[in-house]
Amino acid sequence: MPREFRKCIQQLPGESFVSSFNQGSGKRVAVVGGGIIGCLTALYLHRLGASPIILEKGSAGRESSWAGAGILCPIHPWLYPDSFTHLVDGSLAMFPAMNAMVEQLSGLKTEWQTSGLLIPLFADDRIHHRDQALAWSKRFGWHVEELDSKQACKLEPTMSGHVGGALLWPDVGQVRNPRLLSAIKQALALCHVPMREQAEVIGVGKNGQGDVASVTLANGESVEVDAVLLAAGSWSGELARQIGLELPVEPVKGQIVLLRDEPGKVNHIIKHDDVYLVPRLDGHILVGASMERVGFEPGTTEAVVNNLLEATYRITPGLKDSKIIQQWMGFRPGSPDGMPYLGPVDGYPGLWVATGHYRNGVALAPGTADLMSRWIMGEEPKVDLSDFRVNRPAVNIDKVGFPTAA
Repeated sequence: MPREFRKCIQQLPGESFVSSFNQGSGKRVAVVGGGIIGCLTALYLHRLGASPIILEKGSAGRESSWAGAGILCPIHPWLYPDSFTHLVDGSLAMFPAMNAMVEQLSGLKTEWQTSGLLIPLFADDRIHHRDQALAWSKRFGWHVEELDSKQACKLEPTMSGHVGGALLWPDVGQVRNPRLLSAIKQALALCHVPMREQAEVIGVGKNGQGDVASVTLANGESVEVDAVLLAAGSWSGELARQIGLELPVEPVKGQIVLLRDEPGKVNHIIKHDDVYLVPRLDGHILVGASMERVGFEPGTTEAVVNNLLEATYRITPGLKDSKIIQQWMGFRPGSPDGMPYLGPVDGYPGLWVATGHYRNGVALAPGTADLMSRWIMGEEPKVDLSDFRVNRPAVNIDKVGFPTAA
């Protein structure tokens, strides 16, 4: 991986994280969107001396960032261009420093842990990932182990005996993303970074030189700024159109079921094309997640929930007696090719975009926050980010981009 992607937020010798965060008095940056990408970027901007303000149309962190599973690895990265793996690898390398920073600042624990990720392999799988996954792992240095059926069932006793084998990445981690969000929000509050909820941005104003100079809220208020970061998740495309931009980011709905069983009943993240299982330390197991292109249609549906449970019981029949605790959903910020949009907007000096992270928002959060905060503050990226540019062609790639519309 390129060295530049490995930059971490470093603690100065003899200096606590808390003391290194002082109230910024520099560049005024409106961060539009209070999810993990927006909040973490605001925190990093603050550390670099900026004066960010977070503007969130609803409740901060209650959309995709809260609803997801917190899996800390790229989802099927062998289906993407190499630039995507480099971006995720670099972001994951920053995760330990970021996690330590927000835990120390906030005094809260995120429940970050290494649990490993296992992909079970069945003869009737719709897509056979084995060869591509092994080749990708070897090329990018990801430690993977190939297991036969007996080894897979020994590691995961709830697994179906029909499994033909499995691929195991033992070093993959996870984080309890609602707790990570709580820690970041607490860190922002303690650092006096302002956050305004129920503050919907509907427009961006320019000054006489054509530079971004303000944002307009739905209540008619205008907030003067020096730069704007559009990080509004699934709502980014809609907001972009309101200010005259074409940004093909759309909501992709995902439904999740929460099970509860004995702690340790499932030992690893189990990822299959039909369902994934994420075990928490307290015995909760997240079962997810559907891929639905239905716009902003709220709520869970019986048919989708039943499909997730059917796939769970088929792959891991040992979970049939697990108790169903809760169901919820969220809107992923989808993009046609499954990759985020990162960088400045041509023709709008001072307007920046960090959105469209789709299924990889938590894994990409540290890298995105580090990259975008530095870039906004004048530090040019040292790597080629052309695959993530805002004005790249919007080509739908079925395997990783938008699912078929309902």
